[in-house]
Amino acid sequence: MGLDRPVLQRTPGLRFWRLLGTGDGGKMTVSADFRRWALLAFWRSDEDLDAFLASSEIPRRWDDLGAERYDLRLATARAHGSWGRAHFNVDRAAPLIPGAPVAILTHAAIRPQRLARFWEAVPRPALDLAAHPEHLASLGIGDVPIFRQATFSLWRSLAGAQDFAYRRAAHREVIDRTRTEDWYSSELFARFQPLSSSGTWDGRDPLVDLGSAPGPERGQISP
Repeated sequence: MGLDRPVLQRTPGLRFWRLLGTGDGGKMTVSADFRRWALLAFWRSDEDLDAFLASSEIPRRWDDLGAERYDLRLATARAHGSWGRAHFNVDRAAPLIPGAPVAILTHAAIRPQRLARFWEAVPRPALDLAAHPEHLASLGIGDVPIFRQATFSLWRSLAGAQDFAYRRAAHREVIDRTRTEDWYSSELFARFQPLSSSGTWDGRDPLVDLGSAPGPERGQISP
């Protein structure tokens, strides 16, 4: 990751990026998986992303050093909030295809005085997430250990993601506590329409039956 950082800073068309560590066990935990890393990137155009994948030393290094790689190309459907000082508001959003798979990204900067309460509340909704029938895959990610945490998840449909987020008691309780106890100094929520996928994530492609759909803004996550 240290070698990737200066190269990404010079990459044409790269509007926003974060190199991310991951949680152990495929979900948000205080432990880390030092074998797995992720890149979250937003691009000016498909052509810029294609040029990066075709010519940059970074994807070549991933293939040379990595035992597994999974790429997702996404269109932003909705976003509000910020990742640090970077705002994810989009001028044009790609409408979600009804019943199609959806990707969800949540991020929060946790206030130091609220850390204990936050991490104490994580296990229950994390277990419920993994058991949800509409859940396809998920990964705890973060750019600052412990203090700035995110979750990236894939779902069979938006309805399934909404059922987990707003109707399951464990997660609903956490949402309510974040407001009443003021856990976060900043937060982000974004939905994406998966456009294409390649490679494997834990030995499989969670979106193996996914087709493609149009969208104005593209992103890539490579766990």
